[in-house]
Amino acid sequence: MDSHNKQANKHQNDTPQAPNDVPSDLNSMDALSQYLKTTAGAREGRAIPPLERWHPEQVTDMDLVIKANGEWWHEGGKMTRESLVSLFATILWKEENQGKTEYFLKTPVQKIRIQVEDAPLLINDVGIVEEAGLRWLEFTTTTGDVVRLDDEHKIVLKAYNPNVPDKHAESQPQASSAQANNAKNAKDHQRQAAEQQIRPYMPVRQGLIALIGRNTFYHLAEIGELTEQNGETILTLQSGGQCYQLSMP
Repeated sequence: MDSHNKQANKHQNDTPQAPNDVPSDLNSMDALSQYLKTTAGAREGRAIPPLERWHPEQVTDMDLVIKANGEWWHEGGKMTRESLVSLFATILWKEENQGKTEYFLKTPVQKIRIQVEDAPLLINDVGIVEEAGLRWLEFTTTTGDVVRLDDEHKIVLKAYNPNVPDKHAESQPQASSAQANNAKNAKDHQRQAAEQQIRPYMPVRQGLIALIGRNTFYHLAEIGELTEQNGETILTLQSGGQCYQLSMP
């Protein structure tokens, strides 16, 4: 387990529960950010709160989308305050409900449902660190998570399939038959193109995975060793005294 998340777990027991004056509705940016800033003051650094111990009954929705490129968009506008995005990322929560994956911003009093197009986290940096005589590959997300390549955090390659449907589709006026066919063909083409995209992912914490950004993956390929085996290109990575291999697409 990475050192950053160990530090987070170390302080989980010291994390206060919901104060008595918590607002009953946190699905606005101002209310949620103010609440998080207040409670985060009792934690050291960027410790992840004990989300698994919180069981709020109230569920609401927020017009917030984490795009496939890692950008956070709220009510149609890109969120540019990195500190606020990183703060919200500490309460990201994933649930599987009847075969459907749902994402929330989770507090002790409320779960706020958001939309995630691909992975909720994005890795934008990788480096080599040495500890106790071992060399580790250490990855960092845009929102401050740090994770090392090990048996619990292996890189996987899989096809990218967008999770978020077009919420405006039902509100569009009825198109002609020709227009409908053209639109269908265009969507089919986009879907096929998306399905052909093979992306690298890595588990980070509490069921959340991170997409490894393209430039970061190129750097990873430079760090590792590329060989040809049975007509396939294999990337071999060394981390923590272990060897990990990926069949490159």
